[in-house]
Amino acid sequence: QVQLQESGGGLVQAGGSMRLSCIASGRTFSTYAMGWFRQAPGKRHQFVAAITGSGLTTHYVGNVKGRFTISRDNANNEVSLQMNSLEPEDTAHYYCAADPSFGRVNGSAGDGLEYWGKGTLVTVSQ
Repeated sequence: QVQLQESGGGLVQAGGSMRLSCIASGRTFSTYAMGWFRQAPGKRHQFVAAITGSGLTTHYVGNVKGRFTISRDNANNEVSLQMNSLEPEDTAHYYCAADPSFGRVNGSAGDGLEYWGKGTLVTVSQ
């Protein structure tokens, strides 16, 4: 069983930066691929970024490439999302998810992933 807890959301002005953190319980964190997803009001979950268990491979949705960076610290059971040059369109609830399969996390809509956090709200103002 893995429990995920996100933190770091809040209100930021357009052009600003924010770092989201997701802390996982359990001793097998490094065996899970991790992903960040977001859901804007009235929209479906959108894939944002994914990282393999080792942290050696990452992947991003096109509209965050060059602005967002996913990373992980397996010693501290943490995955983070550094978000720079934020835009109002980035406003959403952000969720971290864990799954043994990087393929199921990467670029997916999130259906069927094993574990989810409860999310943290990011609001980007004009």
